[in-house]
Amino acid sequence: MSDTMTHGVGAGIPEASPATLGDGPQDGPLPGLRRAVVRYGPVLAVYGVLKLIGFSVFMYLLDSAGDFREKHPRFGGGAHAWDVLATWDGWWYQQIAEHGYHPALVPVPGAEGLITLEGNSAAFFPLYPAVMRVVSECTGLGLYGSGMLVSVVASFVAAVGIHTVTARFGGERAGLAAAGLWAVWPGSGTEWSVYSESLYVALAVWTCHAVMNDRWLTAGVLAFSAGLNRPTALALIAALTVAGLVAAHRRREDFARLWTAILIAPLGLFGYLLWVGNRMGDLRGYFILQTGAWGHTFDYGAHTLDVVSSVAVGRHDYVFAAPFEDNIGVLVVLLAVLLLPLLFRLRPPAVLIVFTLLTLALGLGSRQIFGNVSRYLLPAFPLFIPLAVRLRNLGLPTLMTLLGITAVASGSYAGYALFELGVP
Repeated sequence: MSDTMTHGVGAGIPEASPATLGDGPQDGPLPGLRRAVVRYGPVLAVYGVLKLIGFSVFMYLLDSAGDFREKHPRFGGGAHAWDVLATWDGWWYQQIAEHGYHPALVPVPGAEGLITLEGNSAAFFPLYPAVMRVVSECTGLGLYGSGMLVSVVASFVAAVGIHTVTARFGGERAGLAAAGLWAVWPGSGTEWSVYSESLYVALAVWTCHAVMNDRWLTAGVLAFSAGLNRPTALALIAALTVAGLVAAHRRREDFARLWTAILIAPLGLFGYLLWVGNRMGDLRGYFILQTGAWGHTFDYGAHTLDVVSSVAVGRHDYVFAAPFEDNIGVLVVLLAVLLLPLLFRLRPPAVLIVFTLLTLALGLGSRQIFGNVSRYLLPAFPLFIPLAVRLRNLGLPTLMTLLGITAVASGSYAGYALFELGVP
């Protein structure tokens, strides 16, 4: 499919005409802002309302169960339910923002089996805690409040990007539906928490959008930034590279910008990995730490297959078992498999195909806490597109009712299950 695909394919909300948007002299000094409000205001409102519904249900369940009071103090055993939003990975991000990094490979005395090294902050990439620290210094908010602010703002930026990309395939109504799906998708509980998912997805979506519009330098800078945020940015970097090579083969223009983007995109990811390896005295240090301290390693999907086959027959005797959360994870995997052929039928650009396939491969091809697969696959936003294109045919009241009901349910499956019944 051409990168210049137009908006408004099929039945969607009619795009406002220039007159409606006010391009004439009566606009005043900010016609661009008025256009943005007209187009993106409904998207932000729908996403925000759906998230608030799910978030409120999540908080209610936490407060009713009281489980958060029993958590280990290191992971947020405070007096308030919302402390849970900064547990587990969120605790590590706050430590990095406050104290910086301490990369090391420290053996656990007498350890045998899966976990042989002590975990440390080097496993967590630097962009999100760095932005937390900057926001905290500029606003006076604490690191927890700053982390929440960054995640919430980034989640809205991601919602607008998902809408914009999806609208190219099915019009504004499909874009609105896709933004709504981002609000209620399994794993979406981490969008409003001290986690790096929202920031990464925002960078990934707008990288893909920039590639689809031949804005190569913008795409390269965004991919570089994403590489400083999560290791799975490898999928995004590869997608940009493949799309760039395809574009270079088809035409002989903008070679300088295109190749500059391809060259700078991986520097953030590989720069951080090399820095960690240098500090640890072993260039493989990051991967050794992931394997020895967290039991994360790429096994070509063996663990995923073991979990799926075990859950199917009611067994939970595999490593890192968390029955309720794992059942949700299996459903997410099956949903992804069902949506992939529908995505391919839309003939999306190479950047979306490669990004989706590699995100799935990295998420499902690793041995890790399987229950977290719902958030590991959250960045695979192109999977929203075929579902959103079909939802566009619903009337707006029906669509909002359906998404609203799903938002209520998401308070349990995308929030409470993730943070309390499993390990997010």
